Amino acid sequence: MANTITIEGEVRNEFGKGVARRMRVAKQIPATIYAGGNEPVFVKLPMRETTLALRRTNALFTINYGKDSKMAVVKDVQRNPVKRIVEHIDFYEVKAGEKIEVEVPVFAVGTPKGAAVAFVDIQQLRVRASVDALPERIDVNVDGLQDGEKVFAKDVDLPEGVEFVNTDPEESVVTVEVPEDATATTAVSAEDTTAEGAAGAAAESDDAASAGDAAASDADKK
Repeated sequence: MANTITIEGEVRNEFGKGVARRMRVAKQIPATIYAGGNEPVFVKLPMRETTLALRRTNALFTINYGKDSKMAVVKDVQRNPVKRIVEHIDFYEVKAGEKIEVEVPVFAVGTPKGAAVAFVDIQQLRVRASVDALPERIDVNVDGLQDGEKVFAKDVDLPEGVEFVNTDPEESVVTVEVPEDATATTAVSAEDTTAEGAAGAAAESDDAASAGDAAASDADKK
């Protein structure tokens, strides 16, 4: 479920690339909080604390700035394409109990039977949930499933109060199957076993023939 994270920020009144660069040197991240039809709020946030918080999917933020604060979720994160450091964050304000739509990553959990492996067909699913209970991930149980079985959207267990948005109930979310390389390895092993058996039989036949020739030779000498 959603993680509520409190960040102590400051109001920012200066703008531009030069200002943003100086903020990043001072270990701060420029951010904007959008609030529906109201004027956006411009703040600067502590770099380390905020960057760590962004690792949590669909986290709910309480951003304090001066005497005011807003509850918000992340709308967009801009990162340096080379250094990957966070350069700017867009938030949008939410209210307690409000329902919003978010993308949630899908994970397969459990162990299928035999050499079968679970493949996630849909990496992220769009859901609608209260901001107080935004899911961080959706786990799909594949324990004991066999080669060729699928888990469809209609079979996925969602947390209480969470519902799919624009998802076909018959759409495959996870597929369980034996990888081709595993099948090939099994086939090669079977061929090797057959070849070894044939070679062994041939060797035994040769040995028997040799023994027969030796016996015939002894009989001739007598």
